[in-house]
Amino acid sequence: MPLHTERRERVAVLTIEDADRKNALSPEMIAELLVTLEDLERNESVGALVLTGAGTVFCSGADLGNLTRLTAEAGGDPTDVREIYRGFLAFRETPLPTVAAVNGPAVGAGMNLALACDVRLTTPDAWFDTRFAAIGLHPGGGHVWMLDRLVGPQTTAAMTMFGESVDGERAVALGLAWRCVPDDELLEAAVTLAGKAAAVPRDLMDRVHATVREAPWHTDFDAAIAVELERQAWSFGRGYFNERLRRR
Repeated sequence: MPLHTERRERVAVLTIEDADRKNALSPEMIAELLVTLEDLERNESVGALVLTGAGTVFCSGADLGNLTRLTAEAGGDPTDVREIYRGFLAFRETPLPTVAAVNGPAVGAGMNLALACDVRLTTPDAWFDTRFAAIGLHPGGGHVWMLDRLVGPQTTAAMTMFGESVDGERAVALGLAWRCVPDDELLEAAVTLAGKAAAVPRDLMDRVHATVREAPWHTDFDAAIAVELERQAWSFGRGYFNERLRRR
């Protein structure tokens, strides 16, 4: 199977394993990602996800065979293109907190997969490359929007229009990644970070996660206050706060 799943207590580690395709998002990989995510979301013993790639590649992008088929169709079929999007958009839409452990190149749709996660950890040897225009394609899947929200318009332009790629250390400096750690520490660092979110009661973290994702869409500060007021009041009623105080 092209996707390996491992449990580390309340953290599920998903590893893309398809050396022949350099961990590309093939139709088979996308289908397995969707099924696996759905199963993990239903499992109340899972509190967070880590996504990484096997070997020295995080994800090389969409499967070239699939892209060749799409380019053979006049103008491409938006329905088929959207199928590729589903593989990474599922990580943006999941209620579970997600950490991308970017262990190597994250290219095109593979970079989208990393961008769709809540937090990215990386290594000095990893790099992020939008690649779309260089291979004759327009960026897709919300690539420009996600990238711009993280790094701003100038870096987005440099990467998408001028073909600039960034390594792990530069990614942290730009705000594209949270931390850059040695290769042999990456997975453990990602699991440790994910474990902090997984330790929070799931129904509480669902709401915190939703609030973080909704924040950019609030029209003003009062709207943000209203959302947080309702959810914080809910949390007082759950008893988690008093329980945590007793443990101190």
